[in-house]
Amino acid sequence: QVQLVESGGGLVQAGGSLRLSCAASGGTFSSYGMGWFRQAPGKEREFVACIGWSGGWIYYTDSVKGRFTISRDNLKNTVYLQMNSLKPEDTAVYYCAADRASKPTMSPRTYDYWGQGTQVTVSS
Repeated sequence: QVQLVESGGGLVQAGGSLRLSCAASGGTFSSYGMGWFRQAPGKEREFVACIGWSGGWIYYTDSVKGRFTISRDNLKNTVYLQMNSLKPEDTAVYYCAADRASKPTMSPRTYDYWGQGTQVTVSS
């Protein structure tokens, strides 16, 4: 069983930056594909970014391309999401997730483990 704990959320003004972290324990982190998703009030959970086990296989949703960067440190069992040039529409609860498949997908249904989420609020 893998446990995921997100951190780094908070309140930031538009144009600002945040770095989310997701620490994993209880499994072989280096073998999992990892993803970040977000869910705004009244909306479905949506894909943000994913990264394969080796740090490749990186994909972003179009709305964050050029602003967000996903990375991972397998020695620290941690995946990161660097978020720059934040916009009010980025406001959501951000979740990290682990996929036992080494090459993760954009569908939340394929992920096996989820964190509890961290709130990101971007003010205009």
